[in-house]
Amino acid sequence: MGKFTEFKLMLKSLPLGKHTFEYHLDKAFFQNMDNADVRNADATVVLDVNHRAECYELHFHLSGVLTLLCDRCLDELPIEVDTTYDLTVKYGPDYNDDSDTLLVIPESENYLNVAYMIYDTAVLAIPARHVHPSGQCNRAMSALYRKHARGIEDADAELEDELVAEIDADDLPSDIPAED
Repeated sequence: MGKFTEFKLMLKSLPLGKHTFEYHLDKAFFQNMDNADVRNADATVVLDVNHRAECYELHFHLSGVLTLLCDRCLDELPIEVDTTYDLTVKYGPDYNDDSDTLLVIPESENYLNVAYMIYDTAVLAIPARHVHPSGQCNRAMSALYRKHARGIEDADAELEDELVAEIDADDLPSDIPAED
C-alpha cells in the first residue's frame, strides 16, 4: 500500500451526483510529503464532489491545527487553519494543469490522487510569518534574542567607529577639511 493510497478518488466509477469524502491529516501525512516545517497536525479535509455529465466539481474544506516552530523563539506554535479550495476536473486527450481552477486529466486515468491538492491547500493556509502573540514566546529564548540583537547593534556601531578612524586625512577629497 502506497503512502497516499487513501487519497485516490476513483472518478470513473463515481456515479453522477454529489458525494462527500473525509480525510484526516496528521504528522505522517506531512512527513510523507517531505515537509519538515509542519511538526504535527490534526486537521480534517472534507471533499465534496459533484459529478456532472462531463466534469467533476471538487470543493475542499480543510480545518484544524497545524503545529510549526515559532520564527522567534523556536518553540512549537499551533496554527489554526480553515480554508477552502475549488477545482473542476475534466477528462481530455492530455494532462493539463495550466489553470488554478481547471484540471484536465487523460481519458486513460481511472482515478485522481488528491493528496497533493490537499497538501498545497494546507501549506498555502500557513501564514508566511509564524510567531507567538506578543509576550507568549519562550522567555529564555526571547532574552537571548534581545541580547543578540543589542550585540549586533553595538558591534555595528563599533565597526563604524573603527572604519571612520582608519580614514586618513590624505584620503579625503580636498574640499573636505580634515578633523583635528
